[in-house]
Amino acid sequence: MLALQGASREHTTAFEKLGANVRQVRQPQDLPDLDAIVIPGGESTTISMLLESSNTFDPLAELLANGLPALGTCAGMILLAKEVLDGRPDQRCFGQIDIAVRRNAFGRQVASFETDLDIENLDDPFPGVFIRAPGALALEPSVEVLASVKFDSGEETPVFCRQENVLVTSFHPELTDDLRLHQFFLEHL
Repeated sequence: MLALQGASREHTTAFEKLGANVRQVRQPQDLPDLDAIVIPGGESTTISMLLESSNTFDPLAELLANGLPALGTCAGMILLAKEVLDGRPDQRCFGQIDIAVRRNAFGRQVASFETDLDIENLDDPFPGVFIRAPGALALEPSVEVLASVKFDSGEETPVFCRQENVLVTSFHPELTDDLRLHQFFLEHL
């Protein structure tokens, strides 16, 4: 669990309820022998700068490039994306899922919302909590869309995507009591 900034505590609680052993990652020495990494929601530029200042970005990038499974929620989606369309010029991302994202794609804080999501392989809708959420605007064919949000205009925006062992969400599953997405990630490590 990347624990530099953001909702790491909430993710940790969810995974521990499922019986997972969670390690907080704050420095490069926390990285060896990880089975997977979760990059939580928060503020993507802040997390990026903290990764740099702690000298954790490059070692984590190497692990991800070598196949470390990852779950990125909200800011984590931005950091795992191949391209950030409106990020800071000096903001780095890991490029582990072939999507281009737009930060705050659904609007600023006042435009935050909740909606039920129909997610592939889940019988019942999942409660999606969107807070200054990014949106996947361009996807390569190798990216599987597991859920989208459809607007009144009929336009759909992918909000839950998978490519190999990398899962990303625009929303915050850790802010609900529903553990199905955390379980899904554990089952697909």
